[in-house]
Amino acid sequence: MTTKHVSNQERTRSIALVGLVAALYVALTMTLPALAYGAVQLRLSEGLNHLAVFNKRYILALSIGVFIVNIFSPMGIVDMVFGTLGTLVMTTMSYYSARYFHNIWIKLAISTVIDTAMMWAVALELNLYAGAPFWITYGWVALGEFIALVIGAVIIGLIGKRVNLAR
Repeated sequence: MTTKHVSNQERTRSIALVGLVAALYVALTMTLPALAYGAVQLRLSEGLNHLAVFNKRYILALSIGVFIVNIFSPMGIVDMVFGTLGTLVMTTMSYYSARYFHNIWIKLAISTVIDTAMMWAVALELNLYAGAPFWITYGWVALGEFIALVIGAVIIGLIGKRVNLAR
């Protein structure tokens, strides 16, 4: 029986990266808070969702970031719970779907498709709790998500060519 030994230094580094990415998500979201909530959204911080395809630690980091920014959401606890769960599910799906591919651009494309498609959960939340029309809302939040993900894919793709994001 073999066990993977994780040093205290590696564990500390991992915790620090989770905190850093969560804080970066919060900071990016709060630079344009008017675009962060509602039926028309453009959270540039959503481009960080791509990090999940490189290392599952970022699933936690992004979920923490979403939870924190959703404290300020007009939908309050509803957005804190459902928004965080939505991020947890979509980034987990991205991680497991992309892990068999080695090409960074394929990983980022998988993440873009999954995360954009999963905006149905945001549209449903806004439909049920704010009375927003589902399909129109889905179109707008999916478009905003897609834009943020494309921008994020370019940036993270270029960084990933120089930095091992899986480590």
